[in-house]
Amino acid sequence: MTIEKCINAFAVDDVIFEEGSTGRELFVVLEGEVEIAKMNGASKTSITKLGKGEFFGEMAVIDGSVRSATAIASAPNTRVMRINHARFVYLVSQQPAFALMVMDALSKRLRASNAVTYRAAQS
Repeated sequence: MTIEKCINAFAVDDVIFEEGSTGRELFVVLEGEVEIAKMNGASKTSITKLGKGEFFGEMAVIDGSVRSATAIASAPNTRVMRINHARFVYLVSQQPAFALMVMDALSKRLRASNAVTYRAAQS
């Protein structure tokens, strides 16, 4: 498969994937910006915004679970590269730096989530 087939372009407010959907792909932002949000009917709570070089969708590609949030293009001409499960496993096994980068990002995201949960519990 050529790399061009792994790249998708999105306009502002295009949904890349929805919370609760299945998917075995991780995405890397090549251009633009992606908002990760929790949806509750018409209400949206933004979790974070990711830019060039950042990735999302890693939990589903690692454990095969459903998507935990919705990913939405939040800038014009947002382009993302899809990395399927097989390619992800290959990269992790052949490129220790890639595996460490994913673990570092997961750790930072978990710490941020823990901080939000702790603050909410203290309120």
